[in-house]
Amino acid sequence: MSSAGRGAIVDIMTNHRIGALDVLRGVAIMGTLGTNIWIFTDPAGPAGVFGALSQPGTVETFLRFLTNGKFLALLTLLFGVGLELQYRSARRRGTPWPGWYLWRAALLFAEGLIHYFLIFEFDVLMAYAITSMIVAYLIGRSDRAVRAWMIGVGSVFALVTGLLTAAMLYGQGAGSASDTGRSTLFSDGSYAEQVAARVESFVLYRLEAVFIVPMGIVLFLLGSRLMRAGAFEDSGRGAALRRKLMIFGLGAGLPLNLLTSFAGEGWFLVDRYLLPPLVALGLLGLVTTVAHRLTGTPGPLRRGLTAVGRTALSCYVFQNLVAAALCYGWGLGLAERLDGLRPWWVPLAWAGICLLFMTLASLWLRRHDRGPLELLWQWAYRAPQRSRVTAPAAGR
Repeated sequence: MSSAGRGAIVDIMTNHRIGALDVLRGVAIMGTLGTNIWIFTDPAGPAGVFGALSQPGTVETFLRFLTNGKFLALLTLLFGVGLELQYRSARRRGTPWPGWYLWRAALLFAEGLIHYFLIFEFDVLMAYAITSMIVAYLIGRSDRAVRAWMIGVGSVFALVTGLLTAAMLYGQGAGSASDTGRSTLFSDGSYAEQVAARVESFVLYRLEAVFIVPMGIVLFLLGSRLMRAGAFEDSGRGAALRRKLMIFGLGAGLPLNLLTSFAGEGWFLVDRYLLPPLVALGLLGLVTTVAHRLTGTPGPLRRGLTAVGRTALSCYVFQNLVAAALCYGWGLGLAERLDGLRPWWVPLAWAGICLLFMTLASLWLRRHDRGPLELLWQWAYRAPQRSRVTAPAAGR
């Protein structure tokens, strides 16, 4: 994930701006855990998601609101930035585009597939891989064409989300009952049983891609255009653009998103996929502005966030694995044991895992320039290219 754009970042951006992007990426990765942690800590696992929505508590609803969808959208925007940097790098070197970038996307899809089966039902990497293959053919087109794609896809996405929301609200009004059965797979089931359930329910769990891919097309392209507009520059132009993003995202999007969070389960799709991208734009502007204003030696928090941002793929996968080992029945089973302390223990679990990975990432980067999965990914990416270079030499 982070390795996809790092080489281009080093070539194109100043050190100060590299730091801002790494901090943003670290914030996004930890923010996605802030959403996922509510799944891991539910004794019913993923099956408990909609049960919690139908019987929300005020405190838990507010805590979920803080992260739900916002950091998924922020991470999606940053993928668009990385894609823009890869495109610039290819143009600068004079290599065909999308060319080998499609191999990157295929590797990302394979990583996501493994992550889904072995660790977590709601993996986003597969959807990102599909999105990147589509956007790779759009990113180099004219601003007018890109704008048309963003408006077209975004309008259809908003319309479909609105219609589905209306149907859900009508279903509530008609008194539709939800399944109240309690799954014990994640509190009592073995690891092998959970993997088997992911295989069996592949289509069901992958339905989220129906929303992530069109949202991703818009946000990938928007991230690319924000990069071109100077949103990450430490300049007057960049500062002015970031102020607009903060006013729009935090001033307008955040209050609306708060309302939908407390409006009930019928508003789930709007609350997760439609309004959070607006808030993410505000967060992008805020975090980048703060990162540029901080001077001097970075403190522990910024060093930790930067380390997580530089090892983003590794932290995303392994933090989900650690959360599963802590919470599920095949591990320590804390979800069942501490259910009586919900929701209070959940933010503490999130903070503990974040602190662990800020520390581990910082220690790892003392000896390596990439995270462990990033190193493996880079080897897999280079392997066929090395084969093409050595094959003619062997023939001679």
